[in-house]
Amino acid sequence: MSTESIPEPLPVSPEAPAGSPFRTEPTARDEAPQFVLPLVVHLEKTDPPARNDALVTAARAVLTILSDPRSLGEDEGGAEGEWAQVMRDWQDARIRKVVRRARGAEWRKASALPGITVTGEHAEVRVFPPVPLDGWPKELAKLQVSGTDLDDPEAPFAPDPSGPVLWMNPDVAMSAGKAMAQAGHGAQLAWWELSETERKAWREAGFPLSVATPDAARWRELTASGLPVVRDAGFTEVAPGSCTVVADHPALRR
Repeated sequence: MSTESIPEPLPVSPEAPAGSPFRTEPTARDEAPQFVLPLVVHLEKTDPPARNDALVTAARAVLTILSDPRSLGEDEGGAEGEWAQVMRDWQDARIRKVVRRARGAEWRKASALPGITVTGEHAEVRVFPPVPLDGWPKELAKLQVSGTDLDDPEAPFAPDPSGPVLWMNPDVAMSAGKAMAQAGHGAQLAWWELSETERKAWREAGFPLSVATPDAARWRELTASGLPVVRDAGFTEVAPGSCTVVADHPALRR
């Protein structure tokens, strides 16, 4: 499911820099070349992953590529990661993510492209370095964005309150593909807000996190807590400006 979101914390700071990703009005970010982060979920007809597992795995995939040495700047030897420039270009523009599905030979072809496969309890999600909006590799461009509908055969475990949690809006219905992209946005917001020390600790722990849906009262508390909130741009499925995810990390709790 294709999605573009405008990630910002609530409340919005009027002092946010003009180029900040946390502003909703048009900025220079809209004038920059636009890129998209592709994510492909392995979705066999007879053995699909549970929805919550797919959401968690997609979020971890986004964190994994953000922290990969190939995505980072110069290392101690002065060499820049091979994905560093395109990762910067992507993050300098609007943050777009597209989730597509693949099975069988399609999945094998996608897995042969440069990227990172992240596995969950059963889910597999491969994340790729960003590509121009109109410059998808043919192996990915032909994959379907619709039909990514997953269920949870059993109720997901309650989230660990001592760890990171991506809270999904209980009043906004989304397909699994859309929700996977939104969970990725939430994970990215948390990553941006953390210090280098906090990022390192999260990465070395394997990016543990939970995805959960609170009740309405708890959701209202979360959106007013000062934690990062994802607002969707409203191009697919949900109304513009909808709050879809609150990114809750222990280091961000005030």
